[in-house]
Amino acid sequence: MTQKVVLITGCSSGIGLALAVRIASDERKRFMVYATMRNLSRGRNLVEAAGRTLGRTLEIKQLDVCDETSIKGCSVTRAWGLMGPIECQSMEEMKAVMDTNFFGLVRLMKEVLPDMKRRKRGHVVVISSVMGIQGKQQLLSSSCVAPLVLTVPGVSVIEQARCETEFERKVYDEGVKTDLSKADEVTADMFTNVYLKNFKEIFETLGQTPEDIAETNALYTPVTSLKYADPSGELSVDTFYGAAFEHDAVFNASHGVLRLLSWPGRQSFTLDKKTPA
Repeated sequence: MTQKVVLITGCSSGIGLALAVRIASDERKRFMVYATMRNLSRGRNLVEAAGRTLGRTLEIKQLDVCDETSIKGCSVTRAWGLMGPIECQSMEEMKAVMDTNFFGLVRLMKEVLPDMKRRKRGHVVVISSVMGIQGKQQLLSSSCVAPLVLTVPGVSVIEQARCETEFERKVYDEGVKTDLSKADEVTADMFTNVYLKNFKEIFETLGQTPEDIAETNALYTPVTSLKYADPSGELSVDTFYGAAFEHDAVFNASHGVLRLLSWPGRQSFTLDKKTPA
């Protein structure tokens, strides 16, 4: 049986690591996984999690989507995120986000698409974000994924939600430390007392492990149903932000209900920094 080749970026931790191990552990050994990361010195967790699959159905490679030479050599995308009012972000920070999250995908697709087209085989899976459900526009999906549908046999967009990874904590920690001096009082207050508060509450209620995302999570069915009911995103946006900004008490009560529905057996999550044992 010919194994299918699977290339996964960002495998030093989080979702990329969990997906690589999950696919490489397939009992029928249908896949050969190339798990990539920008910095190979950060691969210890992947090596430990891979276990006996390492060197058999999983190989670790170096790949940086911001470096075309690196892409051609492997043929990582480490996601980059910003949190805070746009007037408080520097152009350098915003350019870095786009260079990794948007142009990184473009660089990688330019390298792998020609061979997929020649073979008329292949499947591109984009690990996106729940913000694609919460928002009306999603640059990554609308600009990159839509053209792929016309040229590649299979394209999937995974709009994953809050996940317990070092990336999520880093974004939150930097958001808390945001210099709000360039924002007006209303915006600063809304960001601190509404957005950050609800971000933390949602994470602790609906937070997932990377392993959850490698499988499925039924807790998000009500949220995704809104997007299916109205693909434009208007319904999900109005419902989500209406609850968060106009009906705070109901919003918080709903979190309590979800906690009860998912207990027992559900791991608790927090954005607070982990203390060493």
